[in-house]
Amino acid sequence: MRTKIFLLMLVLVVASLVTGCAGVATAQTEQTTPRTMNVNGTGKVYLVPDIAYINIGVHTENENASEAVSANTAQTEKVIASLKAAGVDTKDIQTTNFSIYPQQKYDTNGQPIGAIVYMVDNTVAITVRDISKLGELLDAAVKAGANNIYGITFDVSDKEAALSQARADAVANAQQIAKELADASGVTLGQVMTISSYGGTPVPIYEGKGGGMAVAEAANVPVSPGQMVLTVDVAMVYEIR
Repeated sequence: MRTKIFLLMLVLVVASLVTGCAGVATAQTEQTTPRTMNVNGTGKVYLVPDIAYINIGVHTENENASEAVSANTAQTEKVIASLKAAGVDTKDIQTTNFSIYPQQKYDTNGQPIGAIVYMVDNTVAITVRDISKLGELLDAAVKAGANNIYGITFDVSDKEAALSQARADAVANAQQIAKELADASGVTLGQVMTISSYGGTPVPIYEGKGGGMAVAEAANVPVSPGQMVLTVDVAMVYEIR
């Protein structure tokens, strides 16, 4: 009997110690877990493009594959020569596609007539560093034999200063929001616990903020670079008291 009583008392003591330790751990966890506030901020910088990327191609067709390639090669060489004459550096001209493939010929009813025509495509990617001459360059390429022009993309060559400004504006925006929320809710902002940023790639503006720069009036092909916006978003976590 005494042994049973002793074992029962031992079990109760151990249980009490475990419960007490758990209570202390819970209290410590509650005390050491900080209260936080999550805020997001945005910074935007508007830019005028100063560089353009274009894909220019030559497409030829012939019932003889060799003649189709020869015609395409001669025509492409003229296009490249016209680009260089317009001021495009050799390092800014890169062949991105050359293909030749057979294509069935069909009658007016959509039925194959047994003849084959060979299609040849040659495409070069061009970097234009003086976009004031972009219209003239495109006109010269078309006159030289280019019959596929697509993928015109505008960009800004040096974005570092704009990125720095957008980051600073995004952080300032997040800080302002955090202060307003803290004041409204009656808490005090503590230290910044985490911060992360996203974005930073300029994108064209199609609507809204206008402006931008037009190409030279003498250009035969009208091209307008317009304006771009570089956006940086930040997410910040503040400790609050």
